[in-house]
Amino acid sequence: MDDYRPVHREPGPDLYGRLRVQGTDLGPARRLAERGPGFGGFGTVAGIAAPGFAAYARVLHPASLDERPVRWSTVAAAYGREAAPRTDWHDLIGMDRDYQNAAEYGLPGVWDEHPAEGPTPPDLARALIPVLARHTRTPERCWYGLWNGYGRWDFDRVPTFETPGRDELLLAGTLDDAVSPVSLDEFAELPDLWWPEDHAWCLGGDVDLVSTYIGGSEALVAELLATPGLEAHRVAPGNRVG
Repeated sequence: MDDYRPVHREPGPDLYGRLRVQGTDLGPARRLAERGPGFGGFGTVAGIAAPGFAAYARVLHPASLDERPVRWSTVAAAYGREAAPRTDWHDLIGMDRDYQNAAEYGLPGVWDEHPAEGPTPPDLARALIPVLARHTRTPERCWYGLWNGYGRWDFDRVPTFETPGRDELLLAGTLDDAVSPVSLDEFAELPDLWWPEDHAWCLGGDVDLVSTYIGGSEALVAELLATPGLEAHRVAPGNRVG
């Protein structure tokens, strides 16, 4: 018998920032939840960002130095390595996969904090929003998935939809609302999944990842790769995520 008390969680709000939690109709998530065997499986790009798109991009979460963003390519060059489309962060810095982030793992003058694990970091999300807005007809009507496992709020009474390895709450709002959860708490996780009503693209992240994956048109991926301030690589839907 253990003596640990259950962690107290506040009741889940009806509004997650400006995103409205959907308590009944999960129909808008049906396309993401219904997948054939092996089609967008767990741990793959399409498993994170949904299958069926013409092209996919991996957008790297930046490392930091003195709280300023640092590109993976900068870190790679300092170690005499290359940041390739499928490079894992721990391989880039020459560490075991299970290393624990701590100051002593940084490289003076190059980086002192590893990339943020989890859904898209707010600053990166703000940079992505205008690009994504140019590639949908419905930026004012978007849907979101939030993993019901972060534990900050109690959403256990709210219905969820399944994606590979995760149970997601369905939320609704505009594309500009995607970053609004930080108004609840500066550490509040942004949604793991974003997609517009017209299904022109899907953005996916995960609690265990240091990258965000986006499926969409060739034009969208080309713009992501060319956007200053983003560090993005083209990837294939069946690639392993990192």
